[in-house]
Amino acid sequence: MAATNLLSAQQRKHSQEEEAIDLFTSTQIVIKEAIDNLGYPAETFELLKEPMRMLTVRIPVRMDDGKIKIFTGYRSQHNDAVGPTKGGVRFHPEVNENEVKALSMWMSLKCGIAGLPYGGGKGGIICDPREMSFRELEGLSRGYVRAISQVVGPTKDIPAPDVFTNSQIMAWMLDEYSRIREFDSPGFITGKPVVLGGSHGRETATASGVTICVEEAAKKKGIQLEGAQVIIQGFGNAGSFLAKFMHEAGAKVVGISDAHGAIYHSNGLDIDYLLDRRDSFGTVTNLFDQTITNKELLEKECDILVPAAISNQITTENAKNIKASIIVEAANGPTPLEATKILSKRGILLIPDVLASAGGVTVSYFEWVQNNQGYYWTEQEVSTKLRQVIVDSFEKVYSAAAKHQVDMRLAAYIIGVREMAEASRFRGWV
Repeated sequence: MAATNLLSAQQRKHSQEEEAIDLFTSTQIVIKEAIDNLGYPAETFELLKEPMRMLTVRIPVRMDDGKIKIFTGYRSQHNDAVGPTKGGVRFHPEVNENEVKALSMWMSLKCGIAGLPYGGGKGGIICDPREMSFRELEGLSRGYVRAISQVVGPTKDIPAPDVFTNSQIMAWMLDEYSRIREFDSPGFITGKPVVLGGSHGRETATASGVTICVEEAAKKKGIQLEGAQVIIQGFGNAGSFLAKFMHEAGAKVVGISDAHGAIYHSNGLDIDYLLDRRDSFGTVTNLFDQTITNKELLEKECDILVPAAISNQITTENAKNIKASIIVEAANGPTPLEATKILSKRGILLIPDVLASAGGVTVSYFEWVQNNQGYYWTEQEVSTKLRQVIVDSFEKVYSAAAKHQVDMRLAAYIIGVREMAEASRFRGWV
């Protein structure tokens, strides 16, 4: 029995690693396309195809049973030609090196598209926070900071929340960094509680950015948002806040999902009830007797589909059956390249992840600026500035797609790559 369980675990790990390699490779392919489109020399791709630094760390944590458990963590820094690297830290059992590398490259692109003075970074720890106590999570968070403290900092690499991490975990990390460096440095990390130098609007920033992209895409397709049918795959931080914002805008949220399954009702769901019953890990469908699968949800009738869960959800198989006119990628990498091509041929407007989910890093930038200035903005000021950045970014990408006669994903990569390539050229790196 033990041997069978071990084999099953190894097979799952192998599958996850293959998926991450696909994400990493597909990112390299589109970066190469963007570089070729812009006419940069071959050495530009050689510079940007891999992170400039990839750190693997081992973190010992004393668990509640008294035993020491060793966790593996990563921190990838893709390119710092524009400025310090920036990106979240995720706690998840499926974290692996290639995934973290790909995510750091996407962060570089997001920052370039939004015009932020950053390169891309990303971190992760292989763990399941759903099975860990509060004290164990604190020990892991502090241990991770101790392990990476030499390569991060407010002018080097600035972490932030990501999957299964939150403002409390950022607070522990900030406190540990302050102990190591022996001075208070709130700009070392973003996504902190407001009382510790966090920014208003950071918790909802990703969903706010996605909402703005949905609004802009709906205008381009001539769809009235009020009464439009919306499906949201994933009910975590981004998905749940997005459901709230769509509901408040008058849209009809007809489907949502979590790790356990999905629910769909063509007349719309009771969003207030779902938000009230959702647990801290975004689970709510287990309360319902009649559920469908995530796969079935993606092919249901709707005007706007928002994948806000995990990667590789829209495949070459279901891309043929998706009924939405607009897809807005709130998740990282939900649509592989071949599926993107199918959607494009079908006339479906796809807003890529590197644009749609840029709200989080944008408000993280605002937080960093406020920390550096020691002057803090109101929630309304943050909201106004965020809308300006996302609308401008959307128009840049939409115009680039028309100019270069490419889809929105490649257009976004062209803009993001150009920022890194030009900064690298001026520095004499290429």
